[in-house]
Amino acid sequence: MLIAVAAALLLVVAPLTLGLAGVLRRHRAHDDEVRGGARWSVKLAASSALIYALAFNLTFFIQELFLVLPKALLPGVHPTLFHNNHTWEGENSLTSLFQGSGALAILVSGLLCARRLERHPPQSRGGWLFLVWMAYNGLLQALQQVVVGALHAGSDVGMAMDYLGLGATGKSLAALAALLAIPAVALRLTRALLVLADTPARLASARARSAFIFNIATLPGVLGILLIIPFRIPREPLEVLAPPVAVTLIGMTWMQAAAWRLRRIERVPLAPLASPLRPLGLLLALLLVFQLLLRPGIRF
Repeated sequence: MLIAVAAALLLVVAPLTLGLAGVLRRHRAHDDEVRGGARWSVKLAASSALIYALAFNLTFFIQELFLVLPKALLPGVHPTLFHNNHTWEGENSLTSLFQGSGALAILVSGLLCARRLERHPPQSRGGWLFLVWMAYNGLLQALQQVVVGALHAGSDVGMAMDYLGLGATGKSLAALAALLAIPAVALRLTRALLVLADTPARLASARARSAFIFNIATLPGVLGILLIIPFRIPREPLEVLAPPVAVTLIGMTWMQAAAWRLRRIERVPLAPLASPLRPLGLLLALLLVFQLLLRPGIRF
């Protein structure tokens, strides 16, 4: 009950309240600034959606790969990697522990991408977007699994928690820490996206900042869900839709709600965004790998 209440407050009530405050507040920017900041970019939305889908699927692959590799080292265990899952034959006392290795791997992946973005940022807008979405997916997919693991012992992280002997208190503390981390991650990455604004007008007012985040993050995230579905079929509809929908909505809700509050954004001079055809080609190539190579299964 405690985790459910905390999740409702932190993932639903808090961002909606913050967003509503932004809608109701008095916007003080000049009319010309608001009009300039509201300028729409189809190219930006399309590129961000494609890169978001690419990052989600790469992160999911990293998770499944690192669920398989540790098991492959266990005597008597023979795992098989698929495009959206993995299985194994044989048993070992450590298989339950290694059910948490996938979430750990993508958590590390997200942290490394966030650090790279901060310490050694790319020189192009496309590269910047890729690191943001890799950090987003690595961290939010991992943190979400901690919450699910605390509630459901049969989930991947739940099995690892039971192996480690975490009781109800330990699981609750881990879930609460993950829930608190989710808005912190979303807010940090919202600022990282705002610096990509191509004109000062896009940051000149609360309304302009909200419009820019909708253009670069919220709408692309929703469109990205549609692009992710072909990578996850065939499987049960709940397994196809639930992970991308949850990861996207949880983070994007906070991003959209908080954009109006973030001030003192310094734009970063980067190379212009390349054609969306480049991330589209990469996404299609990854889809072929998923459906032609991974879908039949690779036995380790």
